[in-house]
Amino acid sequence: MTDTEEPTLGPLDRRFELSARGTDARTEVLAGVTTFLTMAYIVLVNPAILGEAGLPVAAVAAATCIAAGFASILMGLAANMPLALAPGMGLNAYFTYTVVLGMGVPWPVALGCVLISGVAFLLLTVAGIRQLIIAAIPQHLFAAVAGGIGLFIGFIGLENARIIVASPATLVTLGNLHAPSAWLALLGLLVIAVLAAWGVRAAILIGIVATTLVGWLAGAVSFHPQPYDLAAISQTAFHLDLAGVFGLSGSHGLGLFEILFVFLFVDLFDNIGTLVGVTKRAGLIDANGKVPRLNRILLTDSIATIFGALMGTSTVTSYVESAAGVQAGGRTGLTAVVTGVLFLAATFLAPYAQLVPLAATAPALILVGGLMMAPLAEIDWADAEAAVPAFLTVAMIPLTFSIANGLAFGITAHALIKLIRGKIGGKDWLLLLLGALFVARFVWLSAAG
Repeated sequence: MTDTEEPTLGPLDRRFELSARGTDARTEVLAGVTTFLTMAYIVLVNPAILGEAGLPVAAVAAATCIAAGFASILMGLAANMPLALAPGMGLNAYFTYTVVLGMGVPWPVALGCVLISGVAFLLLTVAGIRQLIIAAIPQHLFAAVAGGIGLFIGFIGLENARIIVASPATLVTLGNLHAPSAWLALLGLLVIAVLAAWGVRAAILIGIVATTLVGWLAGAVSFHPQPYDLAAISQTAFHLDLAGVFGLSGSHGLGLFEILFVFLFVDLFDNIGTLVGVTKRAGLIDANGKVPRLNRILLTDSIATIFGALMGTSTVTSYVESAAGVQAGGRTGLTAVVTGVLFLAATFLAPYAQLVPLAATAPALILVGGLMMAPLAEIDWADAEAAVPAFLTVAMIPLTFSIANGLAFGITAHALIKLIRGKIGGKDWLLLLLGALFVARFVWLSAAG
């Protein structure tokens, strides 16, 4: 081969643009495994939450694995992005505690609402509305979302490790550091931080595995597998009740509108926030501040929600834990494909997800959360017009446990400041509309509360 000849690329390299994005297959596989390990808790948590709504736990476990596997693989193949998807936390709680238990909606009808919201996502994407919303968000809020997600991820990691716990006096406080989960997590954080400082690409994965082994050897991890049968998915798959959805309008007043609005709103802005935060961390935002392959990403997210509802689980969405895989070096869709394949494999071994305790994955979330603070340096903190909306975004994401709420506060503040200063232009109509919708939502939620 002469100096002027192009190197021959393998099929994986050509398919996922590995060389072009400065990565290789080994790194992508390690990143995919890392993402899976930080997300594996959903295999146990989602069935536990939806089980309280009356769905068969074993069936939901299978549906969770299949939906996450399908969606992550689709994201990798269709959009070539290192974004993994699974049933969303928060939305599963809303499904169970508000829709089913609070409003008395049967779970097959609630699944029908999830399906319709997924179709609505798809239509909004095809019509270009979701893309317009993303384009309307100013760049300093993109940086704020990335930082807010970092705090959110770190907060989740600290809480999973019981390093911080709830307090009736101060909301949160320091937990018992002598507890197994706390000292295990701190040990894991030290291992991962030192390896990362040395530039070891597999630092997070090594730290998770090492912490898990130490936990087992110290007897600090318990394992109690539940009865499980893959065929159980037949108890939820295609059991949604679409006819019952439209009956809600007569028996629940605004219930149908409220349910669909929440499923739409939270998934839309959680997805936008996660998408921006993770792709920014991966260095995949282009020179104009745009997310590449945006249409494919949003279409995948829409299809994932529809597929998840058909399988028997609540809304499927992009996961902030994807940032752990990005930190491990993941830059292409191969990372998402590997994560998806592992979720499909977990379909047969769902109860064994308990082998990796939350205390072992918590350090990864804490470290990644800290590293995601970097984009905050891009914000002009001396300019109140940028600083106030950015701060509200950063603060409200972890404090309300919602990426959607953080974006809502940030966008509303940005729109109001521009409006009052008379700086609203003809291109800002969507920004004003979003601000008005957010204000209306907050008023509605306050009245409902």
